[in-house]
Amino acid sequence: MVKQSGNTQGDADLAKIKRELIEKGVRYCLASYVDMHGIAKAKAVPVDHFERMMRGSELFTGAAVDGLGQGPNDDELAVFPDPNAVVQLPWRPEIAWCPGNLKFHKDPWPMCSRTILAAQVERARKMGYRFNLGIECEIYIVRREGDRLEPANPKDVIPRAAYDVINLLEEFDWCDEMIRYMNEMGWNVHSLDHEDANSQFEFDFAYADVMTMADRYVLFRMMAKEIARRYGYEATFMPKPWAEKTGSGAHFNMSLDDLKTGKNVMGDAGDKRGCGLSKVAYQFIAGVLAHGPAIAAVSCPTVNSYKRLVKTGSMTGFTWAPIYVTYGYNNRTNMMRVPWIRPEIEGDAKAHKGVYLSSARLECRAVDTACNPYLAAAMMLAAGLDGIEKKADPGDPNQDNLYLVSEGDLKKRKIETLPRTLLEAVDAFRRDSFGKKVFGEGLYNSFIELKEREWWNYHNTVSTWELDNYLTKF
Repeated sequence: MVKQSGNTQGDADLAKIKRELIEKGVRYCLASYVDMHGIAKAKAVPVDHFERMMRGSELFTGAAVDGLGQGPNDDELAVFPDPNAVVQLPWRPEIAWCPGNLKFHKDPWPMCSRTILAAQVERARKMGYRFNLGIECEIYIVRREGDRLEPANPKDVIPRAAYDVINLLEEFDWCDEMIRYMNEMGWNVHSLDHEDANSQFEFDFAYADVMTMADRYVLFRMMAKEIARRYGYEATFMPKPWAEKTGSGAHFNMSLDDLKTGKNVMGDAGDKRGCGLSKVAYQFIAGVLAHGPAIAAVSCPTVNSYKRLVKTGSMTGFTWAPIYVTYGYNNRTNMMRVPWIRPEIEGDAKAHKGVYLSSARLECRAVDTACNPYLAAAMMLAAGLDGIEKKADPGDPNQDNLYLVSEGDLKKRKIETLPRTLLEAVDAFRRDSFGKKVFGEGLYNSFIELKEREWWNYHNTVSTWELDNYLTKF
């Protein structure tokens, strides 16, 4: 990975990055951004033209991409790659990926996902914080056999597959290749496991600042797809490919550092609520919960997402998905979970540059693999900062298994549920002015329009289930 300091680079700095790329065998650069769905778009540029690419030479017709707010009569948008984010692809070493921000005639384009996240990063900076993010990368590898979807490994059929060793080892060549490439890019993978469902895996790697992590998640999805196809599989980030199996989440693990001291401000050993959290952490939680349903529209953005956010239906009984707008200490039935703090696992903090993998943090479980990580992170950070500014209080943590609490008791305790469908989520997003504040009016309106269309396209389709149940019933 090529790293440079600062936000802008002069010709000498760009020439240096170019020389380093050429020395490493790079021949092409991908001038890249993402659309509203978080899907990478790019032009391939020969490395000889690196400097002009970095100055915005590559133009894109915004009307050809979802959520950019342009028509066919509008002038083009230019991508300005971030010099700090340029990375050589280890599985295609002749190519460097160069994610960046869209501009219109050199002015930041307000409907650019990366620009929207950058605005919240700057807001956090002015408040004295750096926002750190870790994403738990869950993924299915599958095979298409006609109209059927099958696990990549036909022998991986056991009903309780979580942490299974044999099924992990049988797909270890693919997993190991993924991890080697991730580590070559400096991601510091610290664990891999076979997840709850057949041919489902989870990759966990070190925290980073939120922009770096969002870039990495986009790249992770790109890499996983390409590597899986080399093995004859498809890597799917569909949140719920099978009704009876566990869904795939992309849980956000979040913390704030004090910019002056570099210390994590989320922890407090004297916390009377027993979660080990500081006032700032509780305020952050309160901000997220206050906007939970609207956030879900962005962090769980597809029709299929809401087939994951249900109580039961997996092979192991519970789905492990959050459906309640609550928080709790190490409680996976809540939208917001406070993981157990175990700094003793990591040893001397100085040896890890002051960052513990298990340091005080908050985990939002209402995020899935289909999200646009820039927009989901922008919503999460903005809500948390709102909570801090308002000195909000989330109340006491919920420690119950909410899957087993009756509907009547939930109502008495005023426990709100997350949206049950994409349409409910979009309605919540529309009703909460917070979404417009974060997205800006253009992307706010475009998001609602596109997601409502997605819902009605789905709803107006007659499914096999309907034919099986209704064709000859009446």
